[in-house]
Amino acid sequence: MNLTLQDVAWHDAVGKLIEALDRPDFWRSLTRLLGRYVPVDNWVVLIFSTGRPQVLAESAAEGNETDSLFQDYLKGLYLLDPFYLANREQPQSGLFQLDDVAPECFEQTEYYQRYFRLNVVADEIHINVQLDASRTLSLSLGSSSRFSQQQIALLGLVQPWVAGLMRQRCTFEQSLKDAPEQAPDWQERLHATTRQISASLSAREMEVGQLMLSGCSNKEIARKLAISAETVKVHRKHMYNKLGIKSQSELFLLFLQAQE
Repeated sequence: MNLTLQDVAWHDAVGKLIEALDRPDFWRSLTRLLGRYVPVDNWVVLIFSTGRPQVLAESAAEGNETDSLFQDYLKGLYLLDPFYLANREQPQSGLFQLDDVAPECFEQTEYYQRYFRLNVVADEIHINVQLDASRTLSLSLGSSSRFSQQQIALLGLVQPWVAGLMRQRCTFEQSLKDAPEQAPDWQERLHATTRQISASLSAREMEVGQLMLSGCSNKEIARKLAISAETVKVHRKHMYNKLGIKSQSELFLLFLQAQE
């Protein structure tokens, strides 16, 4: 058996993490270990489900202050998060890059400009562990630079180890034993917001609007909703006319109002 010093160091670190499974600093210790091999500027451990994501642990904000951008995410911006949307569409375990889940026009969205590039910065990878049909444990790793192919390959190699530790940690997470927090009724709130300007959107117009804001192109929306791209354009036109707006930026502002 030919082991390198790096191999020995990894196995030693994993052994220590197993010993720390029941300790409060487990998640921080795990991300520190991963940070030895790939750049990790921020991280968060979430439970994705049918409701609002549950936060199990997160990296400390600068000066230990409350991260207002992340609070906006939890209030409702998560509904535009490509990782959240991908998990709701097809929950599964594995390693997922931003490029795997981001819609075609993601970087052109207000969500990307106003939240993602400011909070996550440049790139994001999730290690997911599907717990049951409705819940997925997800470790999000954010970086101020794009992950290289070598770094992604390395994370792929250690993913089974990390996923195993994540699943074993669930035994000690009280949050997993509590009832999940219900998602805010954002559609009703958006309806209330739009009623203030004498507008009422149909359910299909709401779906088209959310997918637009998440960065889906007309073709992607058409595929997801099983309608034609021309029909998508008609829904968008009707929605804009009802709301008295002319751009996605204005639609995004209405979406934000609905979260408050």
